[in-house]
Amino acid sequence: MALGARLAGLATGFVWVLWAGAAAASICHAFVQDVPGVRYAQLGPIAQAPVERVHIEFVAHSTFRITTPAGVVLATDYSGYHGQGRLPDVVTMNNAHSTHYTDYPDPAIGHVLRGWNPSGDGPAEHMLELEDVVVRNVTTDIRSGFEIDREPDGNSIFVFEVAGICIGHLGHLHHTLSDAHYAMLGRMDVVMAPVDGTYTLNTLDMIEIMKKLRASIVLPMHAFGPSSMRFFLDGMADAFEIRRQTERAITVDVTSLPAEPTVVLLGAGGYFFDD
Repeated sequence: MALGARLAGLATGFVWVLWAGAAAASICHAFVQDVPGVRYAQLGPIAQAPVERVHIEFVAHSTFRITTPAGVVLATDYSGYHGQGRLPDVVTMNNAHSTHYTDYPDPAIGHVLRGWNPSGDGPAEHMLELEDVVVRNVTTDIRSGFEIDREPDGNSIFVFEVAGICIGHLGHLHHTLSDAHYAMLGRMDVVMAPVDGTYTLNTLDMIEIMKKLRASIVLPMHAFGPSSMRFFLDGMADAFEIRRQTERAITVDVTSLPAEPTVVLLGAGGYFFDD
């Protein structure tokens, strides 16, 4: 991708911008200053905008159900099950394992976004604008099982931009992120992060990514036991508040994001702890 090549190797110092000529304007995109051809955003006070709420429900494994203020329903890492409620308008998928995709999505789903390019001809590229949400992707590589060899662009980090909030789902992330990845992701307010530490990225590197993104809310997912979840939480506790809740859903808006970065275990992350 030309954009990725242009951003590779650039340093930090990002400012918020809008894409010049993009099909949909990104509220989250970050770039290095003085990038040619970029029109910089003029952001007004956030209080001037009406407060709109986004509902996020943990369904299972790495599937979340997101409902926008306009009523658009999206399901992440859709493998055929989308939780309770009507069929999603948009589903995203990744193909590292069959629990993250299906070859037979319901034909009534309007938008099926695969995080890989089935034709193998370059990376998947998505920029979907539907009602009040923009969905885009940033590709990463995957490995086969525990092998070192990588398959380029086999996974996508999907970003959902809605109601002034930037939500990122890391998918089946297998490696650390480069400066180009961080630049293409931009600001993250809510991040869904796999924390198994084995099939996806090892836990220490995942913690490092979370601390660099420093999202207001981190939603752990893809945990294969209380020990992996606890290891992740212990590594995050010095920089993030930890909040456990038995409810499987939260509702967020731009005015209610926590003042301190917080890890929120929806449904206690699928595991209940004594401490």
